[in-house]
Amino acid sequence: MTERLSLRLKAILEALPLSPCIRVLEVGCGPGALTRAMSSAIGSGYVLGIDRSDRAIAQAIAGSKEQVAAGRLSFRTVAAEDFVMGPGEAPFDLVVAVRVGALDGRHPAAGARAWPRIRAALAPSGRIFVDGVEIPAETPR
Repeated sequence: MTERLSLRLKAILEALPLSPCIRVLEVGCGPGALTRAMSSAIGSGYVLGIDRSDRAIAQAIAGSKEQVAAGRLSFRTVAAEDFVMGPGEAPFDLVVAVRVGALDGRHPAAGARAWPRIRAALAPSGRIFVDGVEIPAETPR
């Protein structure tokens, strides 16, 4: 899958601590290129891609039919600041965001609402990466 990624997304993918069987949340997944690449890299793990754009999520689903059908990948239309885990949904081992204003500091008001929700979805030993840089889970933003 990495052959379709931009050089920037390839570099981010290669820097992530991906391993088989983990659960990944990608915030701001857009049309799903990085989401699909992470899903391929973690084998039987699971990736959830979220984005506030209905159009982006429709594109992501259309380009990911095989992985979605296999249950290894899914998508939801939801903004980072509105994300909540579903009943019984397991927490995520890794949260990844690329160019998400609520998480990279460009939209502080949205970030004030998004960060607690993102941290609530993280497993106790989970890790957060924003634009390829690890953000300690306990660090206030």
